[in-house]
Amino acid sequence: MRTSRSELLLGRLLLAAALILTLLPLISMLSAALQPADRNPTGIVWPTDPQWGNFVTAFEVGNVWRLMTSSAFIVLGVVPASMLIATLAGYALGALAPKGGRAVLIIFIAGLTIPFEALIIPLYYQSQAMGTLNTQWAVIFPLLGLFMPFSVFWMRAHFINVPRELSEAARVDGASVFQEFRQIQLPLALPALSALAILLFLWTWNQFLLPVVLIADPLDRTVAGALTFFQGQYSLSIPLLNAGALLIITPAIIVFLIFQRQFVRALLQGAVKG
Repeated sequence: MRTSRSELLLGRLLLAAALILTLLPLISMLSAALQPADRNPTGIVWPTDPQWGNFVTAFEVGNVWRLMTSSAFIVLGVVPASMLIATLAGYALGALAPKGGRAVLIIFIAGLTIPFEALIIPLYYQSQAMGTLNTQWAVIFPLLGLFMPFSVFWMRAHFINVPRELSEAARVDGASVFQEFRQIQLPLALPALSALAILLFLWTWNQFLLPVVLIADPLDRTVAGALTFFQGQYSLSIPLLNAGALLIITPAIIVFLIFQRQFVRALLQGAVKG
């Protein structure tokens, strides 16, 4: 089906509007961050003398490096383990079709409906009982479980659409289940895995509620969870507060920009298969 010129124009206009709405808050934050630290900026006004030193001050005084190290530790504890478990479970549910797999899938889908907020109090007492309260592990373990329903559902959606002829041909050639999974299924799953890794990274890096509740020391939280710490330090300096917020969100923006092609490829792949 050919796209008409009016539909093409409308699509471009919507993309332009979405781009403006996305960039406008970032531009506003950048213009505010470059104002003198003792000034209260109003509106988007580019300063005549940009104070780039505000970012250095926010980085040093706000202990941004330690916050990013804590966030990186949590990300490394959540993302690889989630991808490994989700890939194995998704392959089992999507390609092997075990008995009772549909019931397991329904349980995972039901898990998608549970909000984080409803689990905060049980997670607090569970972390206290496990001895992980006020450590990064108090966030890592819950996130592994909370992200698992979506992760398994995402990977199952990929494996269930892989042609079964590939698996049958591998079995005829004498390949075991593990050999087929490693040599055939995993290479085909790279786009889906890349997109899942991006999503898990962004969700973990930007996790706010769990670190605030389960970790007392702000410097041991995620960078997003430390926003309240920034607000307390820079409550009287809007430019420094904006500079700190920009430093916090920059790694997430960089990761998405680097891997956006893989992300779009996985979405388009799923759309074509569906």
